[in-house]
Amino acid sequence: MKRVTAKIDKAKYRTVFTDGTHQVIGDEPAPYGTDKGTDPYSLLLMSLGGCVAMTIRMYADRKKWDLEGVEVTLSQERVHSKDCEDCESSEGYVHVIEKKVQLIGNLDEKQRERLMEIADKCPVNKTLLNEIKIKTFAE
Repeated sequence: MKRVTAKIDKAKYRTVFTDGTHQVIGDEPAPYGTDKGTDPYSLLLMSLGGCVAMTIRMYADRKKWDLEGVEVTLSQERVHSKDCEDCESSEGYVHVIEKKVQLIGNLDEKQRERLMEIADKCPVNKTLLNEIKIKTFAE
């Protein structure tokens, strides 16, 4: 089981995330927070982008393809479901994440197509597209 801790004190929204080995600072941008770290939605996009890049890298390495690098650019916006033509939800808001993948290296078209398929198979991508249950407990 993966475990992460988020701790905040009286400092204005500055949050320390730890996974037992590493630390990341989160915060809200000014004027709400002190802008000393990354906001929660950016952390979510970073998780997805990192997973996509790593998954592509692993696959290309296993195939011994000449992939020099991967750049994943993500954006997220919240749109009303009525304004989203290809969304299943009919009420409330939908979070739309756009993912642009740039493959750098000496790859043929077939390799590029396969790596773009692999981009959607990273575990975080799959998690975000499947049902998620969040259980909250008081301690």
